[in-house]
Amino acid sequence: MKKITTKFIKEQKGVNKLVMITAYDALFANIFDEKVDMILVGDSLEMSFNGRDDTLKASMDGMIYHTNAVCNGAKKALIIADMPFGSVINKDEALKNSLRVYKETKADAVKVECNSANIDIIKYLVDNQIAVVAHIGLTPQSSRSEGGYLIKGRSEAEKIELLSIAKKAENSGAFCIVVEGVISEVAKLITNSVNIPVIGIGAGASTDGQVLVWSDAFGFFDEFKPKFVRRFFNGKELILKALDEYVSEVKSGNFPSQNESYNK
Repeated sequence: MKKITTKFIKEQKGVNKLVMITAYDALFANIFDEKVDMILVGDSLEMSFNGRDDTLKASMDGMIYHTNAVCNGAKKALIIADMPFGSVINKDEALKNSLRVYKETKADAVKVECNSANIDIIKYLVDNQIAVVAHIGLTPQSSRSEGGYLIKGRSEAEKIELLSIAKKAENSGAFCIVVEGVISEVAKLITNSVNIPVIGIGAGASTDGQVLVWSDAFGFFDEFKPKFVRRFFNGKELILKALDEYVSEVKSGNFPSQNESYNK
C-alpha cells in the first residue's frame, strides 16, 4: 500500500472525490484504512466515545493518545489530528501543541477550527513545517459562545466572510479545508473559489469530498440524527441482536460448546 500524502490530497482537486471518516482507535482505523483517503482523529470523540454533550473537554493528552492508536491501525490513509479547544489560543500555544502531535505521533497533519480572528495561526504553523487542515463554517468549539450549533452562510455577510476565510486559509498554506454546517450554495461557492480540496460535512454535494463521524454513518449513535447524516448501516441494532444471542447462549449453557473448550 502506498501512503497517501498531502500532495496527493491537493492533486485530487477537481479530479476525484475525497473520502474522510473519523476514527479513535486502532481497530476501526485498520478497518477503514484501505477504503478512505483520510482519517480524522476528531475531538468528536468526546461525544461519540466519551459520552459528553460537546467537544470542549478534549485535551492534548487525550488527542495524542487516540491519534497514536489510530496511527497503529492505519498505514495508508492520511491521518489528521484535531486540535482541541484551547490548544491554538495563540501562535505560541498552537505551535507548541502542534509540535507535540508531530513528535509524539505519526499524524500527517493537524486540523484547526478557524475564524477571521485566528486565521493567521495557519500560516505560522505552515511556516514551521506543520501541515494544516482549516475547519470553517459551523465550528463545534464555538458552540457555547455562539449559543448553539448554528448553520452558517444564511446571510450575505456570512457568505462574504466564509469566502474570505477560505481564501485566507488557502493563502496561508492550508492544504485542505473542512466546511461544516454551511448552506449548500455557499459551500459550492467556497469550493469553486479555492484551489485546494474542500471537504464537506453538512455542506451539500458540491464539495470536493465528504467527512462523517463513523458512529453516525454506521448507526451506532442513535440518540439523534443530524440532517446531513446518512446511516449506511444499522450498527446498534445488529450489535444488540448479536448481544441478545450471546446472553441467551450463556444463560442456557450452550456456550461454550465442547468444540469451544479445552478438553485435554
